[in-house]
Amino acid sequence: MAVSGFEGFEKRLELHFSGDDPVVGMGLRHLDFQLLEQVLHAVQCTVVSAVGNHYFDAYVLSESSLFVYPTKIIIKTCGTTQLLKSIPPLLHHGRRLGLALCGCRYTRGSFIFPKAQPFPYTSFRDEVMYLEQSLPATLCFRKASVMPSKMSSHSWHVFSASDEPHMVLQHIPDGMYTIEVCMTDLDRVLARKFFLRPCGKAGDVAGKEMTELTGIGDINPGALICDFGFDPCGYSMNGIDGDRYSTIHVTPEDGYSYASFECVGSIYDDQNDVVQVLKKVVQVFRPATMSVSTTCTSHEVWTRVAAALEPMGLKCRSCAVDEFPAAGSVVFQTFTTRRKEKRLVEVDM
Repeated sequence: MAVSGFEGFEKRLELHFSGDDPVVGMGLRHLDFQLLEQVLHAVQCTVVSAVGNHYFDAYVLSESSLFVYPTKIIIKTCGTTQLLKSIPPLLHHGRRLGLALCGCRYTRGSFIFPKAQPFPYTSFRDEVMYLEQSLPATLCFRKASVMPSKMSSHSWHVFSASDEPHMVLQHIPDGMYTIEVCMTDLDRVLARKFFLRPCGKAGDVAGKEMTELTGIGDINPGALICDFGFDPCGYSMNGIDGDRYSTIHVTPEDGYSYASFECVGSIYDDQNDVVQVLKKVVQVFRPATMSVSTTCTSHEVWTRVAAALEPMGLKCRSCAVDEFPAAGSVVFQTFTTRRKEKRLVEVDM
């Protein structure tokens, strides 16, 4: 817990593995739940709810989410968690299953309370050094970059490493993309929906109520949702839809309100899908400031982002593009509303 408030901005780690039987085998899903708990203990979080299907397992954590596929793990944690401490034990457990690390991607936004973060999250330079020391030498194609915006409080930090020079790992399906959305200064009335009712109890029931009350369940009606409401406030959910996940995390306290949304998709989907999803996300939170990071080999997806958000009253303020090994192109866009513009003008005066 940060001194001034809870840190909503997450750190996100994605690890890709390869082995003799990556397709038909269970791979990393063979990891015993107790082993996963030990990894999360090092990170300083716990599992509060879980769901799975034929393709992967999704865990709601006390601080965000964990997704386990046969050859891929994604961990996303908020607060002052020690996310990068998960790397050594996960590499160890992967080797025991005959899997070797072939790709790594670490991303995060700009912390609201950076001085409250423990080492190495005190600076991106320290994080990169920690990653460099934790990863095997076989991941020799590496790149780290801070993608800027016109707002000094919003930038996107990316580190990527791969054992091959290709921009995208060969075993990742062609045309897949990941969208990471960070929202601050949420509408106060809407944010109140993520507080427990008087005499309410934290847990799955509270999470289900928040999902229905806020309209989150309508973002992807076909997804199976695993949700959790926290005491006295806060919300997390994972959605699973075939081999795809989505996730939302909310810190609703006024003064440092924050919400994140993440999903994966394909450029071969209906072009209107991502537009409708983003519009529904904005309707749930009505943020004054919003950033969208799109990771994909194609430019088709990020060009639809502004088309989705600008009719919702969000104006694109900046757009940065870069390429990373094992990831492809990363496009970082920032948006603000008119009420945010007015507030900035008043401050300047």
